[in-house]
Amino acid sequence: MALTKKVITGKREILEDGQIQVRTDTVIEEDGIELSRTYHREVLTPGQSLAGKPDEVSRVANAEWIPDVVNKFKAAEAARNAR
Repeated sequence: MALTKKVITGKREILEDGQIQVRTDTVIEEDGIELSRTYHREVLTPGQSLAGKPDEVSRVANAEWIPDVVNKFKAAEAARNAR
């Protein structure tokens, strides 16, 4: 009986305003059979630091977060905060 724990990026979803929702799955297996799976979600905002993020998440963010997307997101955020 060998228990293993894997942490994987289960899902990446790009929202209209450039934010990226990331679902991280923690999978516990016994002899290759999944016993449990738990999820953690986080939202990354355009221009945010990607330090410590998985490579596949960084690649998506770097492709999506062109200067225009980052500038529009920051302008919209500033307008929301000015209310």
